[in-house]
Amino acid sequence: MKSYLERVLRFWITLPAPQALSLIIYILVMVLGIGVLLYPLLWPAWVAGQTEANRAASSPLVLTLLVSFCFIVLLLEVQRGSDMARDAASTKFIALLGVLVALNSVLRFVETAIPGPAGFSPIFFLIILGGYVYGGRFGFLLGALTLLVSALITGGVGPWLPFQMFTAGWAGLSAPLFRPLVRGFHVEGHRIEVILLAFVGGVWGLLYGILINLWFWPFTMGTAAQSWEMGLTVAELLQRYAAFYVATSLLWDSARAIGNVVMILAFGAPTLHALQRFHRRFAFTYNPTIQS
Repeated sequence: MKSYLERVLRFWITLPAPQALSLIIYILVMVLGIGVLLYPLLWPAWVAGQTEANRAASSPLVLTLLVSFCFIVLLLEVQRGSDMARDAASTKFIALLGVLVALNSVLRFVETAIPGPAGFSPIFFLIILGGYVYGGRFGFLLGALTLLVSALITGGVGPWLPFQMFTAGWAGLSAPLFRPLVRGFHVEGHRIEVILLAFVGGVWGLLYGILINLWFWPFTMGTAAQSWEMGLTVAELLQRYAAFYVATSLLWDSARAIGNVVMILAFGAPTLHALQRFHRRFAFTYNPTIQS
């Protein structure tokens, strides 16, 4: 235990100040997101007497905090290093993030203009692959900012938006967790890598809906077998929420999950190759003897 604490302390001491502050902000964002989604279940006394309108009234504050955190992190990414190589990498990081957010926002606009299967959304394709290649921080920003920008374009701004941003960000944040598994089995660049990412996309197609519903479910009036009620045990809460989810969202979210799997299987390999090739160009050697 002592050696573990020493390693953690050494990690924070040796971390550059902008990077340490960026990491702290990410942790705060995670705590905020989990808190705003789960507080009705963790502190049921707060929910008693409230309605969905009361819940919606707090969304502008949550949205403001989340957007502020995102832009602070972007500024810190630019300030991460003082040498030329790191500055160039940070600039490319921001530029690529902007391009992928724009592409994903256009995809969501097309989805709105030309509706496909109910529940399907093409945006998770780039969020998962971008997070997998460039890391959790990049994936979180890509997911959160995609939902923000696309909502402004499509008119999808509402009390649900900050919760959508959190959840899409978590999808991108979780994608790199599977890289050690891919490297451990030496399947980088093989079809199995794409199949694993397709599985991740399918899981998040369902998990996105499961998490999003939590922002309003405790405040929704419905049948007793599907509604939140103060004093229920954890098992009873899970049983009622499962009944609510199956009745209202499962078919919708299944279309999203299937769409994610199909898109990643069909286009994952060339997209991974393109993203990884650009990633290799992030770093370059700066020679101060060469004058521009």
